[in-house]
Amino acid sequence: MPLTPRREATPGRGRPVGGEPVARPVVLVTGASSGIGEAVADRFAADGRCRLLLGGRDEERLAAVARRTGGGALRADLAERAGVERLAAEALEREGRVDVLVAAAGIGWAGPFPRMPADAVDRLIAVNLTSVVHLVRLLLPPMAERGVGHLVMIGSMAGRVGVANEAVYATTKGGLLAFADSLRYELAGTRVGVTVVLPGAVDTPFFTTRGVPYHRDHPRPVPAERVAEVVWRAVVRGRDDVFVPGWLAMPARMHGAVPGFFRAMAKRFG
Repeated sequence: MPLTPRREATPGRGRPVGGEPVARPVVLVTGASSGIGEAVADRFAADGRCRLLLGGRDEERLAAVARRTGGGALRADLAERAGVERLAAEALEREGRVDVLVAAAGIGWAGPFPRMPADAVDRLIAVNLTSVVHLVRLLLPPMAERGVGHLVMIGSMAGRVGVANEAVYATTKGGLLAFADSLRYELAGTRVGVTVVLPGAVDTPFFTTRGVPYHRDHPRPVPAERVAEVVWRAVVRGRDDVFVPGWLAMPARMHGAVPGFFRAMAKRFG
């Protein structure tokens, strides 16, 4: 498992020697200045077995999380490819490697799709999907070469079943599922794990930031700490797709087995 500390290799020999310092795994968390990313940073810091690198846009909040967790703050705007490449380069320069990537950065937009501005479409796709693809492109090769690592992507139930008035958001999260499955096929036979965590509504600033509050009576939003616990367990134990809360797996399976019936129920009950 990627969180198992390893002894540093002897220079020129490539193998650990007793008495040499133990190398703690390096975990990079994006979106770490708030919400799920911040909660994930806290959970891995509590574990105590890793070195944390924290990516985020809000410099002041990111610095506060870094002080609390002992992580290294890396300010990055993932809406631009240059920002993604800079984040990966700074992470590798600072620690030499990344053993676990938790891609928790994400934004939303709610409303009828025909009214969605073009710039909002581009930014949503860039932050939620394209940035993850590029980060994995940059960080996966060394993991595969070492034969161990873990990629965690924060998806959404919306990416499995679709949600009215969140068409592009659901599209970006559905894209993560297809990306993760494809990577699993390519990484078969290695010890590089791929996890997609699929929460429903989560109690974070996400809804305030997107400008439309959460309005459903059910399901109620779960705490971000609950999602963070699932992320941590997925890395430690090795899991693929994980729903939060777990009962969401049932409607997801129903959507796959009887999509027509599921859509009829979704239209009726919202």
